[in-house]
Amino acid sequence: MTLKLRVDEDSVDMRKSRGEISIDQCIKCHMESTFKPTSSIQAVMAIICNTSVIYLLLLLSCFRFEFCGALDTITSAKFIKDPQSIVSNRSVFRLGFFSPNGSTNRYVGIWYNTTSLFTVIWVANRDKPLNDSSGTVMISEDGNLLVLNGLKEIFWSSNVSSAALNSTAQLLDSGNLVLQDKNSGRIMWESFQHPSNSFVQNMKLRSNIKTGEKQLLTSWKSPSDPSIGSFSAGISPSYLPELCIWNGSHLYWRSGPSNGQTFIGIPNMNSVFLYGFHLFNHQSDVYATFSHEYASILWYYILTPQGTLLEIIKDGSMDKLKVTWQNKKSKCDVYGKCGAFGICNSKNSPICSCLRGYQPKYTEEWNSGDWTGGCVKKKPLTCEKMNGSREDGKVDGFIRLKNMKVPDFAEWLPGLEHECREWCLKNCSCMAYSYYTGIGCMSWSGNLIDLQKFSSSGTDLYIRVAYSELAEQRRMKVIVAIALIIGTIAIAISICTYFSRRWISKQRAKKETREEMLSLCKGDIYPNFSDSEILGDNVNQVKLEELPLLDFEKLVSATNNFHEANKLGQGGFGSVYRGKFPGGQDIAVKRLSRASAQGLEEFMNEVVLISKLQHRNLVRLLGCCFKGEEKILIYEYMPNKSLDAFLFDPLKKESLNWRKRFSIIEGIGRGLLYLHRDSRLRIIHRDLKASNILLDEDLNPKISDFGMARIFGRKQDQANTVRVVGTYGYMSPEYAIEGRFSEKSDVFSFGVLLLEIVSGRRNSSFYHDEQSLSLLGYAWKLWNEDNMEALIDGSISEACFQEEILRCIHVGLLCVQELAKDRPSISTVVPMLCSEIAHLPPPKQPAFTERQIGKDTESSQLRQRKYSVDRATITVIHVR
Repeated sequence: MTLKLRVDEDSVDMRKSRGEISIDQCIKCHMESTFKPTSSIQAVMAIICNTSVIYLLLLLSCFRFEFCGALDTITSAKFIKDPQSIVSNRSVFRLGFFSPNGSTNRYVGIWYNTTSLFTVIWVANRDKPLNDSSGTVMISEDGNLLVLNGLKEIFWSSNVSSAALNSTAQLLDSGNLVLQDKNSGRIMWESFQHPSNSFVQNMKLRSNIKTGEKQLLTSWKSPSDPSIGSFSAGISPSYLPELCIWNGSHLYWRSGPSNGQTFIGIPNMNSVFLYGFHLFNHQSDVYATFSHEYASILWYYILTPQGTLLEIIKDGSMDKLKVTWQNKKSKCDVYGKCGAFGICNSKNSPICSCLRGYQPKYTEEWNSGDWTGGCVKKKPLTCEKMNGSREDGKVDGFIRLKNMKVPDFAEWLPGLEHECREWCLKNCSCMAYSYYTGIGCMSWSGNLIDLQKFSSSGTDLYIRVAYSELAEQRRMKVIVAIALIIGTIAIAISICTYFSRRWISKQRAKKETREEMLSLCKGDIYPNFSDSEILGDNVNQVKLEELPLLDFEKLVSATNNFHEANKLGQGGFGSVYRGKFPGGQDIAVKRLSRASAQGLEEFMNEVVLISKLQHRNLVRLLGCCFKGEEKILIYEYMPNKSLDAFLFDPLKKESLNWRKRFSIIEGIGRGLLYLHRDSRLRIIHRDLKASNILLDEDLNPKISDFGMARIFGRKQDQANTVRVVGTYGYMSPEYAIEGRFSEKSDVFSFGVLLLEIVSGRRNSSFYHDEQSLSLLGYAWKLWNEDNMEALIDGSISEACFQEEILRCIHVGLLCVQELAKDRPSISTVVPMLCSEIAHLPPPKQPAFTERQIGKDTESSQLRQRKYSVDRATITVIHVR
C-alpha cells in the first residue's frame, strides 16, 4: 500500500519559510494538501496522517519556531489585537497594549521586556486613547502602521505619504519600531524619530542648525496620562549646541555648551559619568546619542511631567530602578533665576548676587527675593567713556570667576586663549569671554544670562570690568598677600612643632606596643576565645578588635611542639600546623619562618584587616601570637585544606562535579565583592589564587591570606607600589610590570582562577608547552578556533551544564584581558556568572598569551626582578 503526498513547490512550505503566513494559515494549507488514496483503507490513513501534521504544527508552534512569521514583526497578514503583543528578537523590548497606573484607557506602547518593572519608553496613541480592549495594531492597505478600535476607526497612524504597499513593522532589540519596505528593506518610518518622554541607548536626538527643526522628548501630562505635557527636551539648533528643556516655548533649563562628549554646564560630568555618550555635529545636523558596552543593561533617560530629566538604571540583580542623575538639583538650575548679570550659587544665602561692579536693578524686588530683574553696572566701562579709544594706563580688564556655568547666547570665535582675550579687550561690546579645550573661544556681548557658580567642575569665565574696579582689586590683593605671608609663617612653625611631637609620640608608642605584646603573650588561653580570657585585664578594649593575642606555650602544646605529623603545608613563608585545644577545638596554626620575606608589617597587616572582616566566604582569624622573632596566626581549621589540593589532584578532582565547582566560583566571587564593595574597609587582596582558597567540610570556599592586602579609600581607583609581591601567573600585567594595582588586579586573578576551576589545570602547567605560554594563551587559542569545549575538564565534560560552563569560560576571558579598563568590575562579574547580564561582549586578547624567549638570560633576570614568585605569599594549608 503506497501513500503519496503532493505539495506544490510554491505552496505552504515555501511561503512559511519566508514568514508570509500565520500559524492558522499553515494548518489550513496542510489540510488542503492533495492526497489521492487508492482505497478506503488508504483514505482512513490519509485522514490520520493529515491530523498528525496538524498536531505536529501545533506542537512546533509552542516552541516558537519562526517558520510561520517572525514574532517581532507585524505584516499585512499578521496583526496584533489587545491584549496580544510582539517581542524583539532577543526579548529585550515588547510592543503591545497597556493601561497606565490609575487609568483604564488603553494605549499602544513599547516597554522593557527584561524586567518585572513596567517601564514604557514610547507611546503611539498618546493623545487619543482607546476606551476599551478592542484595539488592533495592523498594516493598512496603503502600507501605513495603524492603531484601530473595534469599529475600525483610526486612533493613530504612522502617516507616511510614500509608504510601500508590501511593508512590515518590526520591533528591534534597540527598542526602535521600524516600518520598512519588505522588498527593498528601505525604512520609511521609525519610532526613534518620533520619541515620547524617553531617551534610550542608540536613539538620536537631532536638531538642524539651518532650519531650526528639533526632534524632542515630550513629557507626559501625569504618571497616569501619557498625552503630551508642558515640557519638552532636545538639542538646541546652534553652532554651540546645548541640551535644553523648554516649558512650552520658554527655556526652562540648559546644560551649557558641549565639547563633543560632555556638557560643560553639568557639574562633575565626564566620560565616566556618561559612558558612551557622544554629541555629533555633521554639516548642519547636530545629534546626541549614548550606548553602553553591555547593551542589555536597562539604562535610559526620562523627562518627567515636572520638567526634570532623570537618568535611570536597573539596580544590579534586583528588580529596582535607581535614579543615578537628574538635571535639576537646586533652585539655581532654573533658567535665568538671577536675571541679567546676576550669579546664582546654591551654597549661599540668598542664592543670588550681582557680579563685581554691578548692583541690583530693582533694589526692593531684589531684597524681597525676586531676582529676575537682574543687575546693572555701577560705573561705565573705561572704553565706553573713551568712545572706544584707550587712555594710557587706564584700560578695562577682566576678573576671573572659577567653576562657572557659562551664560547663554555664546558666540564662537577661532583662535587660541590669548587671542580670545585680546579680541574681547579690543571690542567694547564684548562683556565676557571663556576658553574651553574641545570648544575653543566663547564670547558674550549684551546681557549675561543664566550664570551659575559650582562647587567643582565648570570652567573659568572672564568678566570685563572697568579700570577703577581693577585698582580696588589690586589694593585688596596686596593686603591679602601680606596677611597670607604672616599667616603662612605662623602655620609653618605650628606644623613643624606638631609633626615633631607626633614623630616622638609614634616612636614611644611603638616601643610600648612591642613591650605590651611581649608581656601579654604570657597569659592563659581557653578554647572559647573570649576577649577577656585571651588578653587579660590589662589591655584597652579598643585594641581587642585589632589584636587578639594568644599564649605561645599553649600553641606549642596544641601542636605537639609543632610536630611534623601535624604539618598541613609549607611554603616560602613558613609552615602551617593542625592543632587541638584541650576542649577539642581544632585550629590551623601558621608559624612564619624567621627567614620568611613576610615581616612584621605584613603580619600586623593581616591581623588588623582580617579581624575587621566578617563574611561566610572569608576565613576567620581566631588570634595571633608575637614572641621574640616568632610571628604566629591562628585560623579556624579547614578539614578539606585548600582548593588546589582538590582541583589539581587526579583522584580528588573527581569529587568536584560541576555544581560544586560553580558553587565554589560563586562563593569566591561573593567574597571578593564583599572585599571590594560591601565591607567597612575597601580591600584589594593582591594574592588571590587556588592555594589561598580554603574549603570547609562542605567544600564551601573561604578566601584566606591577607598579608599582601591593601586598604583603598572610597574614592581611590588605583595605587602604586615599588615592592611587587604575589604569585606569578595570577598577577595582572599592570601590577607585575609597573607596580599599579586596583580592583581590576583582583579581577584578573579571579579570571585565572575561574579558568583553572573549569579546566582542572594550573595556569603554570603550560610553561614547557611550545603551543601556549599559559592556560590563558591556550584558552584564547581555543576561543579563536571556536572550540571552547576542549578546555573543559574531562571529569565534568559529560555534564548537562555545558552552556553554563561555556559562559564561565567567557567571563574568565573577560576578566583576564590585558588592559585593566577592559576588564569588568567584580560587581559586574557576579551577575554575569548568574546570567543576570544576558549578553556578554566578546573578550579581547588576554595578557601573557604570546611565548617569550625563555632562554635569554638577560630577560630571565629581568623577569626575576619584576616578579616575586611565591617568596612573600602566605598559603595557609597545602604544600605547593
